[in-house]
Amino acid sequence: MATNPNYGDITPEIEALTALCQRNSGIDLEDYARYDVKRGLRDVNGKGVLAGLTEISDIVARKLVDGQERPCDGKLYYRGIDVQDIVDNVLAEQRFGFEEVAYLLMIGRLPSHAALEEFRDQLAYYRSLPNNFVRDVILKAPSGDIMNSMMCSVLNLAAYDERADDISLPNVMRQCMQMLSVFPMLAVYGCQAYHYKSGSSLFIHAPRPEHSTAETILSLLRADSAYSYWEAHVLDICLILHAEHGGGNNSTFTTHVVTSSGTDTYSCMAAALASLKGPRHGGANIKVIRMFEDMKEQVRDWKDEDEIKAYLQALLDKRAFDKSGLIYGMGHAIYSLSDPRASILHGMVEKLAREKGRTEEYELYSMVERLGPQVISGERKMYKGVSANVDFYSGFVYHMLDLPLELYTPLFAMARIAGWSAHRLEELINMGKIIRPAYQYVGEHHPYRRLEDR
Repeated sequence: MATNPNYGDITPEIEALTALCQRNSGIDLEDYARYDVKRGLRDVNGKGVLAGLTEISDIVARKLVDGQERPCDGKLYYRGIDVQDIVDNVLAEQRFGFEEVAYLLMIGRLPSHAALEEFRDQLAYYRSLPNNFVRDVILKAPSGDIMNSMMCSVLNLAAYDERADDISLPNVMRQCMQMLSVFPMLAVYGCQAYHYKSGSSLFIHAPRPEHSTAETILSLLRADSAYSYWEAHVLDICLILHAEHGGGNNSTFTTHVVTSSGTDTYSCMAAALASLKGPRHGGANIKVIRMFEDMKEQVRDWKDEDEIKAYLQALLDKRAFDKSGLIYGMGHAIYSLSDPRASILHGMVEKLAREKGRTEEYELYSMVERLGPQVISGERKMYKGVSANVDFYSGFVYHMLDLPLELYTPLFAMARIAGWSAHRLEELINMGKIIRPAYQYVGEHHPYRRLEDR
């Protein structure tokens, strides 16, 4: 056995230990029904088990018709306000709206003009990193996984905060404002460091105080800091739509669970980032892009419905792409007939595709959005409808904005930090017991056997 192992090496010994673990850890799937355990904390209809209360956001996917619940077009509300109305007003007034949404989520009501300006000034004030942080932390160990880089940076920031463990509300509010401000810097600088390690030129732009969050992301990322108003505007809408999605999504639930233990803000946000990173959560939009890249290679005629259907069927049959049996970007844990975020993005994607000369790709996405539910419903028993989710179009938007693939999930995090902050504050304000669900032991009891007798 080598005394200095290479990280990433899987030795025969590790393979053997893994096989033993797998053999000794399998649970009979029938036990879940026997003990009435809701796998994934969801019932047989996919509805989440009620685990808490919140006033931050509401997701509506069903309505009462003649006393019975029926699927309906999805609605998303931030603090009781329809996200569609927020987006419509932002578009009509031709301004950036993410900062207003962050204020609404964290503070609990829409800001006045003066309050919004003060909030933006606070974000600009906190949008800086400690001296030499980029050199000593971000550039020191660059990673192709920017989410890992962000987690590392967030935990390192705690070392620069003299009140890192103080969970009084004013201090947590200050820390959340700082996280909201610096997440774009942590992500973009981490991306620049990775590309520099790979041989590209390194450029680190300082943020400009007058920029919105969307403008900051684009100006930090691009070598010439140039962007069009429409590019920044579309990115701003994406940030609004990703800012929050109820208390039950995996990363937000993680935020509640970790906060309930009394831990610090940096540890809490690192845990939320770890959750969001997963391909079943925030990493799904990357899967959508890669799936479409494979589709464009395998399908000869992008306008042939039969050929597209055959490819989608191959996805379900685990014969295409990553052989997972999934059509990425299709379906949602709650929404059935439609995901309101996907519906909002759809129209913007069409306009951006025309501007970028990529209408043929847009038409392919639209066809898959229409055919995907047909193929899925013909193959599998459905307890509710299936439709395109927000990941279906968000990755295509980022692709048309020429954003690096490794930034797609971090962009989700740059938006969702607003929702996480709101939920952390809500949990602290209403803090009760530590969140601790029960698990049923289904193994057997055995006597201890002495080492020489095994």
